[in-house]
Amino acid sequence: MQHDHFIGLVQDRARLPSRGAAEGATRATLETLGERIPDHLAMHVAAQLPTEIGEHLRRAASSSGEGTGEHFGFDEFAHRVAAREHTDEPNAIYHSRVVFELVDQATTGAVMDRVRDALPDDLRPLVDSGSTGDMRHEG
Repeated sequence: MQHDHFIGLVQDRARLPSRGAAEGATRATLETLGERIPDHLAMHVAAQLPTEIGEHLRRAASSSGEGTGEHFGFDEFAHRVAAREHTDEPNAIYHSRVVFELVDQATTGAVMDRVRDALPDDLRPLVDSGSTGDMRHEG
């Protein structure tokens, strides 16, 4: 999937007003994901995405490449994405669901299953629900 197509799909599915907003939602989600998952996994996902999009994951990985991901749950994930995206947490969560759905479509080898497995139980619904599914969060 090419960068412009990916961002256009984020804009459409998340019902965002502009490509800039879609870029911001993508950046906020992937930078935060990159802080949460192990560096090697972030780099593996990034390698399968268009360069400009994968860079958001690479930016969050530690320079040594030996990080193990920060340990935080749903509430902190929502807070970080919302702060980066300059939106409220419910919108940030929905936008993250859209981005995760598209990352799953843009990657191969069940990489999003590995991302899901690297996340705590309370964050897994973000990966599972997609842009149209129901998301049940216990927290």
